[in-house]
Amino acid sequence: MFLLLKYHTKELITKEEMLSRVLTEYQDHFHVIFRETCECLQLVFGLDMKEVDPGGQSYVLVTALGLTYDGLEGDEHSMPKTGFLILILSIIFMEGNRVPEEKMWEKLDDIEVCAGREHSIFGDARELITRIFVQEQYVEYRQVPNSDPACYEFLWGPRAHAETSKMKILEFLAQVNGCDPTAYPDLYEEALRDQQERAQAEIAANRASASSSAMSSGFSCPVRSPK
Repeated sequence: MFLLLKYHTKELITKEEMLSRVLTEYQDHFHVIFRETCECLQLVFGLDMKEVDPGGQSYVLVTALGLTYDGLEGDEHSMPKTGFLILILSIIFMEGNRVPEEKMWEKLDDIEVCAGREHSIFGDARELITRIFVQEQYVEYRQVPNSDPACYEFLWGPRAHAETSKMKILEFLAQVNGCDPTAYPDLYEEALRDQQERAQAEIAANRASASSSAMSSGFSCPVRSPK
């Protein structure tokens, strides 16, 4: 809770403060406890502990995998929702980039996240997935074409594609499961293709920008010297 309060207030976290306020009786085990705490923060809340100085004496918590959403509601008791967002994006990626709504809830039920039941950390999961993540453009929630009765599915939204990548998600999954990303060969190949497509798109955008700048410079009017 101490670290989450620091995240709420955007304050630096110092090793000295952690030792004096939280780990007074376990200072000899600081490195083990610190490592396990960082893993828990990333897995549950989607937060990364970043060093601010090279000496490892001060840190700051930031949202993981390039995502900028944390879902905080203003009061100090609300919990970051980035970890849940990463979970949803991971399920979508692992299930072929689109997940039927029914299957999504089956997957979430395995970790005791149920539609219609308030979760102690994430709150109303259905509200988060079908409304808030959709409004934030991290998730698309749409009707399956030609389905009758109507069925719905989840896909990555444009903000997810812009802020993170399939490779970052895969590396996160591999880290959680204690293995290398290549342990998921099909997903790894897809993530590599995604990286290559992004790199090619960036090169094309840079060339277009350079070409536009050159044309603009070429058509600029010469400055005449006063007579």
